Amino acid sequence: MSDAIQTFRVQTGASDANIADLQTFLAMLTEANAVMNLVGPDTIPDFWNRHAWDSAQLLSLAPEARTWADLGAGAGFPGVVLAIMLKGRPGAHVWLVDSLGKRCRFLQTIVDALELPATVVNGRAEEQAITVDVVTARAVAAMEKLLGYAQPYFQRGAKGLFLKGEKAEAELKEARRVWQFEAELTVSRSDPRGRIVSLGSLRRVR
Repeated sequence: MSDAIQTFRVQTGASDANIADLQTFLAMLTEANAVMNLVGPDTIPDFWNRHAWDSAQLLSLAPEARTWADLGAGAGFPGVVLAIMLKGRPGAHVWLVDSLGKRCRFLQTIVDALELPATVVNGRAEEQAITVDVVTARAVAAMEKLLGYAQPYFQRGAKGLFLKGEKAEAELKEARRVWQFEAELTVSRSDPRGRIVSLGSLRRVR
């Protein structure tokens, strides 16, 4: 087992089954990426930290959460990783929401191959009537726009956990012109330049 996989196992407590599913996911992603450009090709060699651990770290911030919606799910980060790690837990389910058909077809092949507790939804995030514990997203849009996509989920009781880069604070400041919310920033454990935005009590500024 590679050092990267061993490190991921220690960080997350992943089981043999989790690791096997993630290895299958990586193989399918690598193959699909050659024709679809789902992620930057140079990030695939760093899959276990850059993608798997980056996604899985969210679980420690919401350990009781069972249902998640990943908006703009794209290549499956963080949603597919969360579904793999939650597989087998009673009540666990992840909605993978994306507006692009070809990305949804890719996600569906992963969900089917790994028998994940997940539903792929091809449509606009803000138009879905999905009730979840946590709404999440990575690399979808600036915070102001992302909160517009996520607002219906907050209205149905979700909290937000969003993976952001080093401009997270500036994005939150900009978003406050349009939205009222409570937010807390946590340094990403996969990359100290990244931030995880924990967000709640969202409403539009009148």
